[in-house]
Amino acid sequence: MKIKKILISQPEPADLEKSPYRNLVHKHNVDLTFYKFFEVVGISASDFRKTRIHIGEYTAIIFNSKNSIDHFFRMLKELRETVGEEMKYFCSTEAIALYLQNYIQYRKRKVFFGNQYFSELVELIGKHREEKFLFPCSDEKQTEYTKALDKAKIKYTKAPMYTSKPRDLSKFDIDSFDAIALFSPIGVRSLVKSFPDIKEHKIIIAAFGTSTHAALKENGIKLSIGAPTQSAPSMAMALENYIMGKEQDNVISPKGEPKHSSKSTITTAIKRNKPVIANKEIYKQRMEEKKAQAAARRAARAAEKARKEASEK
Repeated sequence: MKIKKILISQPEPADLEKSPYRNLVHKHNVDLTFYKFFEVVGISASDFRKTRIHIGEYTAIIFNSKNSIDHFFRMLKELRETVGEEMKYFCSTEAIALYLQNYIQYRKRKVFFGNQYFSELVELIGKHREEKFLFPCSDEKQTEYTKALDKAKIKYTKAPMYTSKPRDLSKFDIDSFDAIALFSPIGVRSLVKSFPDIKEHKIIIAAFGTSTHAALKENGIKLSIGAPTQSAPSMAMALENYIMGKEQDNVISPKGEPKHSSKSTITTAIKRNKPVIANKEIYKQRMEEKKAQAAARRAARAAEKARKEASEK
């Protein structure tokens, strides 16, 4: 079955030309429709107080999404609490780490982030077990992220700060699409709620993440395109591989990520046991300073060598 029209259950990128979906549009002439299948609603401060979690008692925060950052700082404001400059932030990717700049000023030894997979961040967190970790997240009972933290025996406190609610998708003529791309269990629930007979429709289902795959299986819906894989770490690449007729390789699961990742990726993740400065301008400045210092040391060694050679003559 040829794919010419895809419904993607995410907001439209700010700049499609710079997004991973560019090739699908320009190279394969695919018509893309973006629509987030659910809405994120913040949990009230009064409900959060019932958890008896006191943010000031923690020394490190784990962020796995921009939503978790937004609602963490919203909750701080509503509770009229503050966090000290010594607080450490562990982010699943560099993009999420950079998003922190909307709320804090970066300081050295405060912001850490993984490469691509959450399991890489878990390895990094494992090197800071002395910290008291807080994990702002949705109110789902268990996710891939909590499973990964539990498996690594990381001591943390789950702090539900927002919930996801399905959106009505009935406005779409679902049969007009050749494929649907899903990214979360809540996206699957939204699809099933709006189209209870979706498994009877002749439509290709693509899904990202093993928890999304599990949600499809629970609802008896066939998964045709799975991601992430070694050849397709993103949904856009998985869709493109399918359109090009490439054979799909094994999906990377949270348990298998370290084993299936490339050696260089693993090494990079493990070596990041030192703080990473996420502000690019500060990072560039520090690199220039290090280069200048290294050049000065080389010049000093050369001068010392020349002096010794002159004295020996």
